[in-house]
Amino acid sequence: MRFSSRFSCLFLLACAVTFTIPVAAQESDGHAKRDLPADLPAWAYGYDNIVEGTRADTPDSEARGGKDDGALRHVPGSTHSFTLTQIRDNSSPADWFPNDHPKMPEIVPHGHKPDITACSFCHYPNGKGRPVNTNLAGLPYSFIMQQFAEFRSGARSSSDTRKSNTNIMIGFAKAMSDDELRASAEYFSSMKWTPWIKVVEADMVPKTKIANGIFLRVPGDEKEPIGKRIIETPEDVERMEVLRDPRSGFIAYVPTGSIKKGQALVMKGGDGKTIQCTICHGSDLMGLGPVPGLAGRSPSYLVRQLYDMKHGKRTGEWASLMIPVVVKLTPDDMLAIAAYLASLDVSSASATTAIN
Repeated sequence: MRFSSRFSCLFLLACAVTFTIPVAAQESDGHAKRDLPADLPAWAYGYDNIVEGTRADTPDSEARGGKDDGALRHVPGSTHSFTLTQIRDNSSPADWFPNDHPKMPEIVPHGHKPDITACSFCHYPNGKGRPVNTNLAGLPYSFIMQQFAEFRSGARSSSDTRKSNTNIMIGFAKAMSDDELRASAEYFSSMKWTPWIKVVEADMVPKTKIANGIFLRVPGDEKEPIGKRIIETPEDVERMEVLRDPRSGFIAYVPTGSIKKGQALVMKGGDGKTIQCTICHGSDLMGLGPVPGLAGRSPSYLVRQLYDMKHGKRTGEWASLMIPVVVKLTPDDMLAIAAYLASLDVSSASATTAIN
């Protein structure tokens, strides 16, 4: 089968996370030789640096709440209750708010064992997702279908070979039927993208640890320098990582001054360093036809896509249109671009900067 592609100055779908194999989302077999680029923004891929190995984890790790004691868990605003085992079931994960989204096609809430995890397990029933994968809600149908095609064809991979959920998503795309691909694309594209990430400029940020590819705040009030990173962390660690609450969003801490720098690059091209994003992605950066919106999306994800495009890990149809955009960008430029884009308020039809 062949999917149509009209525009590819596009950012690509991120991958899902699964427990159907013996390793977690950010793991690989740990044996393959890795030659990672020296300037790789490891923080965007869920690592502290380019030399550390893969991070072992299990579904009942401490970060995910430990062993299930059988107690029923609750989240604010929901009348439902689930055990940890039910919440962690990647073939039928907890749906805390069934009235928040349309009726899901079978592939979204259940996948099918043993090859395909439920889409809603990683991307949530409302399509909001997490920094380790992506926000699917509101992406154009044709765009999502094109990404499936590129996963299938081998036209997308990751610059960080430790980020194994890329390969997992490739496997899902190949194992899903054409009808399942279409049904999931129709579902996620039918929902509107709404605010999910609060951007805060800071020099010092709460101390975090990385678990399952996500920066989780550690208990206490200790802080650390942000450096040249974006720290995208849950508003509430337990509600996100343990309970998988699809109403509990994220805070993205970005270096002081990065939003203004990013605005100059996004809106004016940075005096020739890049091309205005508004040309393809719309004047409000909320998308244009089959071209996806960038406003208010995960900054970690956006940096990964910019970096992967520049380093030849996205080679699908029309991908060459992104080369003039990324060829001169440094990782610091990409950070600034993502900080600005994530800061845009998507609560109305026209995106405006919302700095906190």
